[in-house]
Amino acid sequence: MKTITWVKMLASGGIMCIGGPALIYYVTPTEEELFMRYNPELQRRSLERRKEKQEDFDQFVGRLKQYSKSDKPVWTAWEEDAARRRQLGIQAELDRRKSEAEEAEARKQEMQNSLR
Repeated sequence: MKTITWVKMLASGGIMCIGGPALIYYVTPTEEELFMRYNPELQRRSLERRKEKQEDFDQFVGRLKQYSKSDKPVWTAWEEDAARRRQLGIQAELDRRKSEAEEAEARKQEMQNSLR
């Protein structure tokens, strides 16, 4: 009586542990099958953005490799780099605004000089 219970338990466990993932593997479509189900407009946009996405991913992996070379944890290095990039972006924006203001001032002076 006890042996039959163990056999049933092992058989049902084996079916769930092996059969479940096998069923998922069988039912899940491949990337190509999913792509072919897209409408033509989505396929075209996906193909156009594929190179851009690949370059973004390559840059991401490159930065992760760079961060992993430091002694700090990756997330700390990531945050420091993000802060540095933000600061550079803010500085670049300030420089751009300053140059625009200088150009506007130069145009204003030129207009005033031409009126005299």
